[in-house]
Amino acid sequence: MTSKIHLVRHAESVHNVSKDFYQLDPDLTPLGLQQATQLIQAFPYASEVGIILTSPLRRTIQTSLAAFPNVLDKRYFDPDSGHGIENGATLFLDPDLQERSALPCDSGSSSEILKVAFPRLDLKDLSDNWQVKEGLYSPDGEAVKERAKRLRCRVAAITESLKDQERKHVVIVTHGVFMKFLSGDPEIDLPKAGWKSYTVEKHISDVVLLPV
Repeated sequence: MTSKIHLVRHAESVHNVSKDFYQLDPDLTPLGLQQATQLIQAFPYASEVGIILTSPLRRTIQTSLAAFPNVLDKRYFDPDSGHGIENGATLFLDPDLQERSALPCDSGSSSEILKVAFPRLDLKDLSDNWQVKEGLYSPDGEAVKERAKRLRCRVAAITESLKDQERKHVVIVTHGVFMKFLSGDPEIDLPKAGWKSYTVEKHISDVVLLPV
């Protein structure tokens, strides 16, 4: 069976409701948590997911943990929660998946703050000042295209490494605008906690995501 890539948009966050775009790295709303938990019933590929990549912003991390407790490994959850499964999917925080804009609402928290908020997550892939909107993480269109391209190449390598495993699908939890660059579809507009599936096709100079 061919590996699939499932793009997931984060659930409703505080700034989506308040329209206060100057709040740094806002959390999900109670409705957002409900939207994420409902994804458990709607998503049909749970038993086939081996890796989940998520933007390191709080709302995307919270979406990943709330939406996939039946997919992720139990080490990411409090033992008393009953969430997570033995030998479950691995969760990676990937700064390339952060949102495009440099507004505070689209800027992440420092690794030190995330370590306190999510003590069971592995933050080793987050460099110092990963949340600073400069260089490849600036809102410049060419910079965003470049990180989307390298993310697609990385995903292609991941699917190749999973091809002989039972859990060979990959979930990517990200943001509405960056998703347009990642998918190559400027018209994509998933609902909060919505998802769409793709396969990977390698071209000479890039990797393309093809809708399933």
